[in-house]
Amino acid sequence: MKGQITLTMIKPYAVKRHHVGDILAEIEHAGFSIRAMKMVQLPKEKAELFYAEHKGKPFFAALVEFMSSGPIVAALLQKENAVADFRKLIGSTDPHEAEEGTIRRKYATDKTRNAIHGSDSDESAIRESRFFFSSMEEFFCVPE
Repeated sequence: MKGQITLTMIKPYAVKRHHVGDILAEIEHAGFSIRAMKMVQLPKEKAELFYAEHKGKPFFAALVEFMSSGPIVAALLQKENAVADFRKLIGSTDPHEAEEGTIRRKYATDKTRNAIHGSDSDESAIRESRFFFSSMEEFFCVPE
């Protein structure tokens, strides 16, 4: 399988509302291959570390609280133009501004409970994938 990787997290609110299967189906129907996946619950310290680039911003504490409030599903996805295509599939951070048919428009309620995370660059995708997946798991995403 050739292509780039990106990381996604289905966030606690979407997991709690039983949207995992529907969201994963949409991801696969959009041509992404799920190369690794796991369900975990982030302790606050790990959520703070993952979102460290936002430390000091007004929404940081609420984001950390939310992301550690329940299980998330993290997945490594692979496809040509993975990062850009996935950002388009998930839509704007604010579901009310997201295009019709996007994952956030369908499954999110507000900016905090926006259902899903997607890496915003190739560099972020690599860094974020290493946060959740070992080098052995990442092996499945090495281009042929």
